[in-house]
Amino acid sequence: MSTYKSDFLHTLASRGFIHQVSEPEALDTLARSSAITGYIGFDCTAASLHVGSLLPIMMLYWMQETGHRPIALMGGGTTRVGDPSGKDESRQLLTDAAITANLGGFRAVFAKFLKFADAGGNAVMANNADWLNTLNYIDFLRDIGRHFSVNRMLAFDSVKLRLDRQQELSFLEFNYMVLQAYDFVELYRRYGCILQMGGSDQWGNIISGIDLGRRLDNAQLFALTAPLITTSSGAKMGKTAAGAVWLNADLVSPYDYWQYWRNTEDADVGRFLKLFTVLPLGEIERLAALKGAEINEAKKILATEATALVHGRAAAEQAAATARTTFEEGTVSKGLPTVRVPRQTLEGGITVADAAILAGFCNSKGEVRRAIANNSIAVNDSRVTSFELTLDEKDLTTEGVIKLSFGRKRHVLLKPAYEE
Repeated sequence: MSTYKSDFLHTLASRGFIHQVSEPEALDTLARSSAITGYIGFDCTAASLHVGSLLPIMMLYWMQETGHRPIALMGGGTTRVGDPSGKDESRQLLTDAAITANLGGFRAVFAKFLKFADAGGNAVMANNADWLNTLNYIDFLRDIGRHFSVNRMLAFDSVKLRLDRQQELSFLEFNYMVLQAYDFVELYRRYGCILQMGGSDQWGNIISGIDLGRRLDNAQLFALTAPLITTSSGAKMGKTAAGAVWLNADLVSPYDYWQYWRNTEDADVGRFLKLFTVLPLGEIERLAALKGAEINEAKKILATEATALVHGRAAAEQAAATARTTFEEGTVSKGLPTVRVPRQTLEGGITVADAAILAGFCNSKGEVRRAIANNSIAVNDSRVTSFELTLDEKDLTTEGVIKLSFGRKRHVLLKPAYEE
């Protein structure tokens, strides 16, 4: 049971977001007596955020919901360096054009969770490129670098793990924690930001920012970290056999996103309802207590609520209806993800291997061959037994599609390109 008195920290603690807090009593008192400003940083390393980013996004959401000001800090500058935390090797360096393009994809996601000024809210989207890209190297070394102990930096997990494994850590990456600490000071100066939040692997970096703020501005700053989330089976959140579960609909359809949450392990349902939906805790306790086959109803609610936050209520309800039609009523649903196949290709015939790769079920013909051997691929609900099978227009159903399935829960409709 949470012992925090402020709505902000009480909500985060009750829903499972808190791993560690610096000076918890002081932060709790401050959050109870006034509106505080806090931030989380997001490097722009991909065209979209993924499910692994949802936990920090939800922390910012609850910060605003409990009366405070969240800052989503875009790492336009730090993305040029790369965070070594939790990485076995250096990140691929991106061009400025790629970073700018990725930023655009991020903005669309944050607007679904936070109310910015243009929507009548107080949330801020900042970009550390605004101050990092124009730094003078010698001045920065003299004014900021002198406050950092290399001995201490070498003891941080993000550095120590790489060195212990005898994996290269570039000088570029070694600077990352200095830049992140400087971000905290800049946000304090620009917005009065006193709190940095992040995953538990960021604790050392955040503490460095607190120390730098005290040395430079005599500021009292705070750290709050969340546990790193894995599934009950130990798998990393947001990863599937098909790859990352992206939040942008053009990369992962609302239906596939709904299915990701529907496939949650039984033991994770209650925890994920607290973290990844905004349902009241009382309703979550009721759903988490369901046993046996009834837990599937809780999973469907989790899937619908989580999908509604990212893709909107209408898309979430459509995904739920499509799943119901496909699995419970046993018919082909037009709401399933669709892959268009050129008419000429279908007339000449497309191998089941090429179709499975086109649908995103497998990455190679070797994977397709193994899947067929394991009875994992079906065409129009009939198991495929031959790797040589070719699909053509005769396989179209009365709805004008070919239903291609991988296992029991992944389905795609192959549709001739001339069909509308």
